[in-house]
Amino acid sequence: MKKPSKAERQNRILRLILEYPITTQTELVEYMEKEGLDITQATISRDIKELNIVKVANTAGEQRYVSMGRTRGQAADRLLKVFAEAVISVQTAGNMLVLKTLPGMASAGGSAVDSLELPGVLGSLAGDDTIFIVADSDETAGNLALKLNHLLG
Repeated sequence: MKKPSKAERQNRILRLILEYPITTQTELVEYMEKEGLDITQATISRDIKELNIVKVANTAGEQRYVSMGRTRGQAADRLLKVFAEAVISVQTAGNMLVLKTLPGMASAGGSAVDSLELPGVLGSLAGDDTIFIVADSDETAGNLALKLNHLLG
């Protein structure tokens, strides 16, 4: 078995959690082994933390790992705080997400969403108290709603 570089290992982890409903670190190690890579659970644990990967429940209540995306330091942390304070609710309508915000806060909340560089987002539009996000599919919209609701706490 091959010991991959850190970048290769982390890219594989991100790809695997997108492709499969992985629920445990052990399961992730097994998928890596199937791909011929020698990885320990401890290394997976460190990578999960570094990559900002969290477990969320899907619409059926089943847990799985998802990537919250890489953020850029303190500015990103401030934007995430603004997002959590501005956004009241997240709902899906097909491949679109509708985020309701406090009056006058949609622009700041939209900037925070854009800073996350979430995969599958085709675009976003912010008004006064509403943010519209267009995803590349209904499934992506559902996954994005899970991530964004997780950010709300």
